[in-house]
Amino acid sequence: MIDLRSDTVTTPDDAMRQAAATADVGDDVYGEDPTVNELEARVADRLGTEAALYCPTGTMANQVAARVHTERGQEVLADRRSHVVKYELGGFAQHSALQVRMFDADRGVPSPERVGEGVVTEDLHRPGTGLLCLENTHNARGGLAIEPERIAAAAEAAHEHDVPVHLDGARLFNAATALDVPITDLTEPVDTVMVSLSKGLGAPVGSMLAGPEAFIERARRTRKLFGGGMRQAGLVAAPGLEALENVADLATDHENAQRLADGLAAVDGISVQAPETNIVLADVAETGIETDTVVERLREREVLATAFGPTTIRFCTHRDVTRADVEEAVERIETALA
Repeated sequence: MIDLRSDTVTTPDDAMRQAAATADVGDDVYGEDPTVNELEARVADRLGTEAALYCPTGTMANQVAARVHTERGQEVLADRRSHVVKYELGGFAQHSALQVRMFDADRGVPSPERVGEGVVTEDLHRPGTGLLCLENTHNARGGLAIEPERIAAAAEAAHEHDVPVHLDGARLFNAATALDVPITDLTEPVDTVMVSLSKGLGAPVGSMLAGPEAFIERARRTRKLFGGGMRQAGLVAAPGLEALENVADLATDHENAQRLADGLAAVDGISVQAPETNIVLADVAETGIETDTVVERLREREVLATAFGPTTIRFCTHRDVTRADVEEAVERIETALA
């Protein structure tokens, strides 16, 4: 089976399994797990922030960030196709009693003017804007690697209105790799950032929320509220330390995504959005076949993909997919659509 559904399907390698088996552990709720503490310190240093917090998932990290940044009833500015809007079960409303004011901007990042237009000033009738959420890479828009200048311009505009900025950087290491910039160029303009260890970097579980030390201390309490106090968490944090050493390998995933895109573009009836990282969006409208049917045909030929809209299918390359797998997948896809 060639699994191209997501980079979340990677399995831990031998080094990760060994790290988990031999991890030095303690009770993390008491701050006594040395492995978790090391992971948090190392991620904070890598991202250029004062502190970091280990969370079970990226969704929890995003939701914790929103809860700490805002007051109940405030508005959050977010792209209508962002992960926090589409894939987090209305968490802003459920967990933090927040409203979402959505924008639809080029590459999913609002211009400074759009930020200004979207900000609501608190008064007797309106709750005010409490947060701007950005995303990098942008999943639903095709794994776009958002340039530092765009992030900085939007963040600066928000800060002019005293609105903090949270960056959903689940695949931020992919963005930095694709843009060939230090990851700190992408984190410096924002107040807080989430990065995932369990996607392209290959850890079995875990994401990190990073930001100022005072913020992270408040976030630690909110993580407990959300059920994220994990006790001897070093067993799952240790593979995360190993995952941080895999950043250089992301370039291979991007190369394989380009090979996949080139192969799919040569198949009759498929048009492909040029990939910027490890996500490939393929439009199958001209095949005349429904996306669910295409996905099922691929499954029958042992290629897994994700229906991503009425005519779009998403493919995602990752550590467990080789160049040979990509070439084989293209052949099977062509056969399935013949």
